[in-house]
Amino acid sequence: MLVHPQIDPVALHLGPLSIHWYGLMYVLAFVFFVFLGRRHARRRPDLGWNAPQIDDLLFWGVLGVVIGGRLGEVLFYQPGYYFNNPGEILAVWKGGMSFHGGLLGVLLALWWFGRKTGRSFLQMGDFVAPLVPTGLMFGRIGNFINGELWGRPADPELPWAMIFPHVDTLARHPSQLYQAAGEGLLLFVLLWFYAAKPRPVGQVSGLFLLGYGVLRFGAEFFRNPDPGILSSLPFALSTAQWLCVPMIGLGIWLLARTSGPARLSP
Repeated sequence: MLVHPQIDPVALHLGPLSIHWYGLMYVLAFVFFVFLGRRHARRRPDLGWNAPQIDDLLFWGVLGVVIGGRLGEVLFYQPGYYFNNPGEILAVWKGGMSFHGGLLGVLLALWWFGRKTGRSFLQMGDFVAPLVPTGLMFGRIGNFINGELWGRPADPELPWAMIFPHVDTLARHPSQLYQAAGEGLLLFVLLWFYAAKPRPVGQVSGLFLLGYGVLRFGAEFFRNPDPGILSSLPFALSTAQWLCVPMIGLGIWLLARTSGPARLSP
């Protein structure tokens, strides 16, 4: 049985400045966003993107991810704690970012940037979708380093079952790594190759919503569920699973609506 290595969440101390692993994972996510965005723009020149536009998009995307992700964590999962400890809301280096909140923030950023550059909302989503999963992967690795969002109890005979000593002595699923592999690496591979060829506007976005929704919904069966504001609803689903349901439905609708010959515009 494996034991969580209890990694110090602080990667570097530079005098009074502490650099956290979680923050470094976000830096890697943003670096990969720019790198992959430029690669995607070069292989698909018909989409009409250039390096300065991708850099500008990153700026607005970072705002959307950080503000939306933190507000999502506060409102969807731990409203009681943060309302009683408002000073903790800004402590993003301690972890606690909601994907669904970050997604809403990014959607607002895409809408705003699309208006500035004359692109439709779905054109924006189609370009960005293949660039997102690597960021999700790095975020889940950051969760693992922090020893947070641990998994449900597992069979001790499972070769990769892991004890998180700061939690208890039970063997648990390392669900952070499951999510890094699923909604991170696997989803990236699917979207990267799918988006390499012209598709009807909205299909890449639809595949992202469907793929992430299904993979996250499944991962929740191995992750210790966060209480959240929707956990009291029927069918014993977690808050994250309830939030994935409309994503899956919208993804299916977009794929069905846009099926047929490619209809792309720059």
